[in-house]
Amino acid sequence: MKILAAYLLALLGGNANPSAKDLKKILNSVGAECDDDRINLLLSEVEGKDITELIAAGREKLSSVPAGGGGSVAVAAPAAAAAGGGAPAAAAETKKEEKVEEKEESDDDMGFSLFD
Repeated sequence: MKILAAYLLALLGGNANPSAKDLKKILNSVGAECDDDRINLLLSEVEGKDITELIAAGREKLSSVPAGGGGSVAVAAPAAAAAGGGAPAAAAETKKEEKVEEKEESDDDMGFSLFD
């Protein structure tokens, strides 16, 4: 990822065709280690290609990857059932955790305000 980031930074800086030397210079400026093999691999893969087309193709591939926040509850329920607690116990545990979080977030001003 850092090599790709260095490549994109070079492009944003106006270098239409960054070389391995350019990428090494960027990476060294922030103290990152350089792997010549990976730099050469990246440069060979993007050679002659338009970066906007590559990014668009990557977005299309990522759009098919499922993402969401509901997966953790589905995983927790079978684990609780295996332990003998069942799904209602997992739901009750989740509610307890939510209540604790709400209480911690309020902090009740303690008698003074930051903006008084």
